[in-house]
Amino acid sequence: MSDPQRPRPATAWYDGPPAGVWRDWWVVLHPPYTAWHLGYVLLGAGLAPVLDGTRLVATLLAFFLAVGVAAHALDELAGRPLGTTIPSRVLAAVAAVALCGAAALGVAGIGRVGWGLLAFIVVGVVLVVGYNLELWGGRLHHDVVFAAAWGSFPVLTAYYAQVERLDAAVVSVAAFAFGLSWAQRVLSTEARSLRRKVSAVSGYRDYRDGSRQALDTQVLLRPYERALAALSWATCALGVGLVLTHL
Repeated sequence: MSDPQRPRPATAWYDGPPAGVWRDWWVVLHPPYTAWHLGYVLLGAGLAPVLDGTRLVATLLAFFLAVGVAAHALDELAGRPLGTTIPSRVLAAVAAVALCGAAALGVAGIGRVGWGLLAFIVVGVVLVVGYNLELWGGRLHHDVVFAAAWGSFPVLTAYYAQVERLDAAVVSVAAFAFGLSWAQRVLSTEARSLRRKVSAVSGYRDYRDGSRQALDTQVLLRPYERALAALSWATCALGVGLVLTHL
């Protein structure tokens, strides 16, 4: 039995020490990662020859609801990896409302963008539910689907919402987002393992100059989490910069 007086270890590098409902929702929403994937929306929209601000805002809001809220709430519902105390019924309700809101925004956009947008709406809903609840025996819950769903898909959807077609340029940028999201997955998987599964680390790093560095969890975590933090804000900065070229 765990000691109720013992502080709960942080589940991520952005997990602050205060406990309670605000902390729980903060870590469930994964703000740096949500911003990262919204950066892909900015990249896709910013590639358009002419940027429609209304379509961009609607796409950002739809992905915030679908990825930032619904996907993360479902992920916590399926196994409690973050150890929050949010009731399951609340997580399920929030996920359902957010996903329906995202789909509704997409449906509302069909009148302006065209019926091709419906395919993106359907695929998006399937990815959010199938990946995060590990449906169909977990066939969608692996690195390739993660990189495609949270990397390539926002780029392609945002571009299509702007110009109503796909072309070689956006496919190339979607491939970039796929690779970057794959790197995110590799880094975050190791970081999560160290934070949530490893109970102790022992040993040393002996350098050729005769110096020695003691190893512990924080020493091993530092490069992974610094890289994740840097990639998060860098992707957002790149997306914002591309959008600003239209102003």
